[in-house]
Amino acid sequence: MQDDPRILVSTDWLADHLKDPDLRILDASLFLPGTDRDARAEYEAAHIPGARFFDIDEISDQRSELPHMVPTVEKFMSRMRAMGVGDGHQVVVYDSQGLFSAARVWWTFRLMGQFDIAVLDGGLPKWVAEGREVEDMDPVIRDRHMTVRRQNQMVKDVTQVSAAAKLGDYEIVDARAAERFRGEVAEPRAGLRSGHIPGAKNVPYTALLNDDKTMKDPAGIRGVFEGAGVDLKKPVIASCGSGVTACVLALALERIGKTDHAVYDGSWTEWGAFPTLPVATGE
Repeated sequence: MQDDPRILVSTDWLADHLKDPDLRILDASLFLPGTDRDARAEYEAAHIPGARFFDIDEISDQRSELPHMVPTVEKFMSRMRAMGVGDGHQVVVYDSQGLFSAARVWWTFRLMGQFDIAVLDGGLPKWVAEGREVEDMDPVIRDRHMTVRRQNQMVKDVTQVSAAAKLGDYEIVDARAAERFRGEVAEPRAGLRSGHIPGAKNVPYTALLNDDKTMKDPAGIRGVFEGAGVDLKKPVIASCGSGVTACVLALALERIGKTDHAVYDGSWTEWGAFPTLPVATGE
């Protein structure tokens, strides 16, 4: 693959830069409800040397009833300062599932106007499979100021997505599994209707990954989107269950040079809970 420190880097790239003084590594592992795994405990047991733990659920807007919504600018700045991550740093973020929740943190940094961040392709599983070093020590942290310039165009709310669904001026692309998109199975979160936003296209985020959980090459990515009927000439709104895997779609779009995309932060957890919003089923 071609390494890009603003989008996606390989394990070889990270190994070569591991000792760089301005490199900051984040473990953004997250497990959704119903899984019997503890992301922080796994981080404390073994992580890439120097990695800090980025708690997606805690570094969020906890005033919202929806899970892991975008944090306020002030909270994001405060948490990054406490983690020793700031201006002038090259950030690499990974997760323990290969390529899953790390993309959410990549997108959050970009939303906050911080673009020197890349996702580790294949994540911790690939790093470990290659026999590379892990540790259980806490990193030494020194405060670092971060300048934030929120990029409001990168996130959409329910009103904006509802308008887009009616007007058809955006492609709404849903990253959930096909059976959830079609409304054939119950949603993992209780109380949500099954189905999808009318007019949305389905690109399960897993379709963008290879067997080893690395991301497909640009030609493969483009083929997946076009095969799902996505008109890449239109701007895209990415959605999913709760705003996490939608960011894998955003990462993939960025990799093929498409920059006019946004994430529906509330995603199906919000849309599926509103009885007044229309729901489509089937293809």
